[in-house]
Amino acid sequence: MTVLIDKRNSAAKSPTPTAKTERPRHPEKANRPETEVLRKPSWIRVKAPTSKGYAETRKIVHGKGLVTVCEEAACPNIGECWEKKHATFMILGDTCTRACAFCNVKTGLPGPVDPAEAEKIGISVKEMELKHVVITSVDRDDLTDGGAQHFVDVINAIRAHSPGTTVEILTPDFLRKDGALDTVIDARPDVFNHNLETVPRLYLKIRPGARYYHSMRLLERVKERDPSQFTKSGLMVGLGETKEEVMQVMDDMRSAGIDFLTIGQYLQPTRKHAAVDRFVTPEEFKAYETIARAKGFLLVSSSPLTRSSYHADSDFAKLAAARKAQNG
Repeated sequence: MTVLIDKRNSAAKSPTPTAKTERPRHPEKANRPETEVLRKPSWIRVKAPTSKGYAETRKIVHGKGLVTVCEEAACPNIGECWEKKHATFMILGDTCTRACAFCNVKTGLPGPVDPAEAEKIGISVKEMELKHVVITSVDRDDLTDGGAQHFVDVINAIRAHSPGTTVEILTPDFLRKDGALDTVIDARPDVFNHNLETVPRLYLKIRPGARYYHSMRLLERVKERDPSQFTKSGLMVGLGETKEEVMQVMDDMRSAGIDFLTIGQYLQPTRKHAAVDRFVTPEEFKAYETIARAKGFLLVSSSPLTRSSYHADSDFAKLAAARKAQNG
């Protein structure tokens, strides 16, 4: 999942844990050298959330004990999205079994899966009157199916409580989990998203627990099994990739039949995370969008603050309209 800057830690050096402090979010990064956190340009900065709508969304989410990637990943768009009650729920707990160099989600050994989580999310979606909802998760390599059945349970609960809501999922890669992917595809989400995150050359450094061609094949498999599902994937830029490498990933995505591409600026969560190589300008993002549209994607969202579920509700309507126009 694409994650963003943690305002709690970015300006200062990561604290050294003591016996009295809470367990660190990223123990595997504790011995890594600290890197400089670059000052953000004007086009990246956002205001702190203070609206009434934000507070109402926060009350619903916290009142039911739910987890959102909006908070766990410290998303800078949280004020804008939560004001409209557009929260992205993160299922299967708040602790990931992977340790990606870019990610701010807590890492370690997760606890047991909450059997009531699906029902709580279904009720929350109804209360928030969401027309479109995004469900993501941590990686759960400890589970035999990687959490696939739990995704299905959540999708079914949403449809039971709010049948008019369209469902978008942002899944892990289900690496070495035979049959898990097909289980989720067969639940027929409206949008199946899995992020490539970066170019193949940077995988070992940025996403060491994943495999580029496995992730690409996952998205291709969705289209093979259910061509009606929209497929979606995202990239972070500013990690040291080249324009040519990004364009090659676009070509790979189109070969896999991916409908929707998102491209956003990588932001460094703490000094222990992968460093920002550079801030890509808005003009460069616009150029990426132009290139991607020319390659045949149904929809492209490319800007510094673009994230996987940013404007997902309105984007779904655009996706549906684009497919209808394409099919005449």
